[in-house]
This record gives sequence, structure tokens and C-alpha cells, in this order.
Amino acid sequence: MKLALFDFDGTLTNKDMFTKFIFFSATPVRLLLGIIFMSPLYLLYKMGVIPARKLRPFVSYCAFAGRDKQEVERLGVEYATKIIPRYLRPEMQHTLKQHQAEGTSIVVVSASLDLYLKPWCQIMGLELICSEMATKQIAKQEQMQALNQELKQELKQELKQELNQELKNSRYTGFYVAGDCSCEVKASKVSERFNLTDYSCIYAYGDTKEDLAMLAIADKAYMQGVRQY
Repeated sequence: MKLALFDFDGTLTNKDMFTKFIFFSATPVRLLLGIIFMSPLYLLYKMGVIPARKLRPFVSYCAFAGRDKQEVERLGVEYATKIIPRYLRPEMQHTLKQHQAEGTSIVVVSASLDLYLKPWCQIMGLELICSEMATKQIAKQEQMQALNQELKQELKQELKQELNQELKNSRYTGFYVAGDCSCEVKASKVSERFNLTDYSCIYAYGDTKEDLAMLAIADKAYMQGVRQY
């Protein structure tokens, strides 16, 4: 049994798909405000003062805080089906297909967002570990669990219906569920989900230093298409 781990932006694609999605999905007002307020941070990033993993959560907050979940999910599906295919690296598509033909378990491990990676991975038949945007739905689900334990039966149905309606109308908080999925977090999340000793060979593909920790847990590691060991 084999396992293949793929970074997304810059590895499977030839462009930064996180930034492209921000521009693709942002409303004109948010885009303008984001440019105004994020410019100092972006300048510090370009100067090397702050890393990308620190900048992304701020950008995500500006782009999605308070946004309707269903609307953003619709944009994510559209982006996954119409935009991402334009930027996939042909050579990496070939590598993916080779692994699939060999029955290898394939996982995309990325700091990019679940908003578009989830539908894309579903289309491609790939597993996914990535940065996830949080919604108020999580808090509502906890309320539902509390209801099941504490309320009398006659009150449950009415209140459940009210909470279910709120779930449908949920909005993004702008925060990540479990932080930016980069650097050591990539390796940690892979190790949490998979028992690595079950695999006879682990492959890992990346393109920046944010992927080094993931490459370190692999038997065969590739950086920018070049095998490291």
C-alpha cells in the first residue's frame, strides 16, 4: 500500500490559486477595502518580514468574514470546475494519473482553502487536508447536541427546526477552523489521519519551504519536480 502527498499551489498548479480565488470571490467593496487595509501587510510580506502563513489568515478574514456560506460555496464550486483546470501542470496531472493507476492513496495537503479545494478534490477523487474556513454552524451544532440532552421532547422539534434554519443561513466567521495548514502542520495533520507505518512507500511533492516538513516524512520526496531523496 502506497501514499502520495501533494501540495497544491505551485505544485499541482502553476499559479497561486489562493490569491486568485480571493479576487474571484471578493465583492467590489471588500476588494477595495482589502487593498487599502492589507497593503501594509502585503508590503511586509514582499520584504520578507512576515511569512505567507501569517498573511493568509488576515486576507481570508477580510475576504470572508460575515459572507453567506451558501453563496461562497457556490463560488468555490464554480472556481473548482472552471478556473482551476486552466492552471494545472500537465506533468503533475500525469504523475497523479500514474499514482491513481497504481492504486496509490492520494492526498492533497495544502494551505489553500477548503472552499474550492473540497469540490475540486471530490471531482478528482482525491483526499484532502487543508486550511478550513469556520462558520457559525459549528456553534449551532453544539447547541443541537445540548438540546438532545437537556430539553423535553415536546420542545425539541420546534427548536430544532429554528436552529436548522439558522444552519442553512450560516455565515463565515472569517477565522480558520484549525489554523493555517502549512509547514509543520502539514506533517502533523498527515500523521494524525494516517498510520504511516501501514504504507510501503510514501511520496511527497512540494515547491516551497512550507512543504519541507511534509517532504521529511516521505520515502521519496520531490521539490519543484526534482527528486530530493
